Amino acid sequence: MFMGEYHHNIDEKGRLIIPAKFRETLGNKFIITRGIEKCLYIYSQEDWDKIVKKLNTLPFTKKDARIFIRSFFSGAALIEVDRQGRINIASPLVGHAGLTKECVIIGANDRIEVWDKASWDEFLNANAEKLEDIAENLFMEVDL
Repeated sequence: MFMGEYHHNIDEKGRLIIPAKFRETLGNKFIITRGIEKCLYIYSQEDWDKIVKKLNTLPFTKKDARIFIRSFFSGAALIEVDRQGRINIASPLVGHAGLTKECVIIGANDRIEVWDKASWDEFLNANAEKLEDIAENLFMEVDL
């Protein structure tokens, strides 16, 4: 499980440090792709394989399935960590997430998300007041 929040700068070549705690779980090679919101998702190879298996069950005749698969897979890349603990993010992915300089790297259970700091702050502010209602709705029928 990935958890926590870390701040690192992306350089002009698209290189970003992945926190050591995350690298321990991910290994040296993993998958990065477009996130659903204005962020990037990073998956271990094992978790990526689980997602691919689920997506393979979607009928190609469904327009929504085709749209999602095209977006999700066209942005995906197998990446490796360099000796300094950095990854190189391709410019289309940098553009998708609007990464400028300061990035926020968060653990989100089975994945890591990479956000531009301004986008992350905007997301938090937009959802702060809704969080109590969201939690109530999601956990209404779940025993904790």
